[in-house]
Amino acid sequence: MEIVRYKRDVWGDEVILGVAWDLLWVVAVAILVLLAGHAIFMAALAKKKAKPSSEGRKINRHDAIDRAFHWIMAGSVLVLIATGVMPIIGIHFAWLDIHWIAGLLLTFVVIFHIIRASFWQDFKSMIMTPADFAEPFDESRKPGKYSFEQKGMHWAMTVLVLLVIVTGVILLMNINTPFTTRQAVQDEGQLGLMFLLHGLATLSLIAFTAIHIYFAVRPEKIFYTRSMIKGWISEAEMKENHDTDKWKV
Repeated sequence: MEIVRYKRDVWGDEVILGVAWDLLWVVAVAILVLLAGHAIFMAALAKKKAKPSSEGRKINRHDAIDRAFHWIMAGSVLVLIATGVMPIIGIHFAWLDIHWIAGLLLTFVVIFHIIRASFWQDFKSMIMTPADFAEPFDESRKPGKYSFEQKGMHWAMTVLVLLVIVTGVILLMNINTPFTTRQAVQDEGQLGLMFLLHGLATLSLIAFTAIHIYFAVRPEKIFYTRSMIKGWISEAEMKENHDTDKWKV
């Protein structure tokens, strides 16, 4: 199966056209099998255990501004995925303007988040250390505010979103918008490389977005999703799932 598509430029040279979109179906099937397998595996290992109560003292986990960032970013990513993929699977509509507007919105909120995380948030709480890698294999190890899986997902999404943004902005320079004018002469090889990187980042983003949504709705993780909506988890949920010496509220 091809990963890269090629074409002949005006000089007759073979240049990159972009990613081979047959990979979209490979990614879709692989993620479906992976998540179904995980769900079956977790169901087989499930222990009957009382869940910590959501009643009682509420512990603030996400400020309102951070929740707003999360949902704006999530909406932007989903719109980008939909408008980028739907024409490929045969659903045709005027998608381009919606796509680049969502891309610019994503760019702005990511820049805002980077500035906020660098100066107003506890950036160190998201840094992965060697000790974090032992968490999945040792039930006695509890994380601080963020678990190994949450940190890993955060950094994977960070890399992919930044790659989508950088390549997307370069591609934006090659279309007509109120802010940009299409170049009369283009380097087809460079443009094809950007399409390739943008496409590969998109396929990876689809996979990680599906994984993120899956874990967000799992019964044992649903209280984290509630915290991203309402901002809080209960004190019982905090003590059950976190080391209060590592996460000091």
